[in-house]
Amino acid sequence: MADRRLQVFATVARLLSFTKAAESLHMTQPAVTFQIRQLEDYFNTRLFDRTHNRISLTSAGHLVKSYADQIISLYSEMDNEVRKLTGDVLGPLVLGASTTIGEYVIPSILGEYQAKFPKVAVRLHVANTEGVLHMVESNEIDIGIVEGPVGNKNLVSKVCWDDELVIVTPPGHPLTENPLSGVDALLEYPFISREEGSGTRNVIVDYLQSAGRDISDLNLTMEFGSPESIKSAVVAGLGISILSIATLNKELELGMLSKLSLDPPLTRPFSIVYQRQKFRLRAMDEFLEFTEAHCGEKQAAK
Repeated sequence: MADRRLQVFATVARLLSFTKAAESLHMTQPAVTFQIRQLEDYFNTRLFDRTHNRISLTSAGHLVKSYADQIISLYSEMDNEVRKLTGDVLGPLVLGASTTIGEYVIPSILGEYQAKFPKVAVRLHVANTEGVLHMVESNEIDIGIVEGPVGNKNLVSKVCWDDELVIVTPPGHPLTENPLSGVDALLEYPFISREEGSGTRNVIVDYLQSAGRDISDLNLTMEFGSPESIKSAVVAGLGISILSIATLNKELELGMLSKLSLDPPLTRPFSIVYQRQKFRLRAMDEFLEFTEAHCGEKQAAK
């Protein structure tokens, strides 16, 4: 019901990119440009300066953005309050998940959530932990679920459950003869790591430092952007790694990989994060309650 032109304008103003706004709104770039031109024609002034393939808000653009944000926020609040009266749970819900969670954990949660609330249009963005936190901060997504502790005081962070990271080797590897392995045992073999910015990598770095070691002490031979790539490299005998136990079900069942716990064990929280000041739509509240209940069941099952 809110003016579509204002919604498009607010998205372009936030992202300062017609291309990114089109992707976020699931529109074509010409359609986004058309909406902005209509709004500029209405106000009879430019809202964006366009120079050297970059855009910035004009003085009028800044003014329109301040009112557009208030109008859209008030509309969302009104819509939410009416939905509370009618019992409807619908509308868009934009989520972000770090790579391990996005590939191995969130699909089953979303399946159950969508079955319960079929009128909610859920969109999911998967990136590494730093990327998801940035999207929450910049209001590109409503809720993020990330690996590891979150130190940003501008965000609400709630630990969902604790995940164990284990050493992963090919079957028959010398390390698999030990029920537990310390940090020093890792230094003897080629090590395959996640990329910088990954929550998994950050937790490993902290673990090494707590043992008086650094990631540079590892025989780091390869870096990959996903657990699947790392698992394939380990299966091929290119090295060992440390991965979330949540990523290994298929390979362990098929005997393609072996795992063993570190000594002391390496665990990290999976955390739900959202903006502290963000107005929460009912779909967002329901997802938070649904996910927290799911997490409670998962912790109790341990």
